[in-house]
Amino acid sequence: MEIQIKTFDQLTTNELYQLLQLRSAVFVVEQDCVYQDVDGKDQKAIHVLGTKEGKLAAYTRMFGPGDYFDNPSIGRVVVAQDQRQFGYGKVIMEASIQDLESRYPKKTLELSAQTYLLRFYNSLGFKETGAEYLEDGIPHVRMVRTQ
Repeated sequence: MEIQIKTFDQLTTNELYQLLQLRSAVFVVEQDCVYQDVDGKDQKAIHVLGTKEGKLAAYTRMFGPGDYFDNPSIGRVVVAQDQRQFGYGKVIMEASIQDLESRYPKKTLELSAQTYLLRFYNSLGFKETGAEYLEDGIPHVRMVRTQ
């Protein structure tokens, strides 16, 4: 899988279409969750695209301190359903963590994790902070990773 990291303005129309299509396929259709994915925050985000043979297989978006949470953060972590057996979730997250840590050395990283993925995020160095809460009707937990 090839990783590219781009600002919103650097995304091609095709890349933007693919990332919105993937997020909708997983977060809205597969998870049966009606919510506003196009939330006006993509323009501030740094987009991490993992492509395989020209097709988007995995994706995250990242924010600097204060752009989403107080700390630099990672969100919209998604892997295409037919690509999940290859470990691309870990690959895309490791690329996102590395990029944020180089942009913001010695900063705590933050994310809002779907509860069923806690072990996955724990394996990447994230620890739960606070109680479980509902976000768009899905149980989540706030998590942080300190450098």
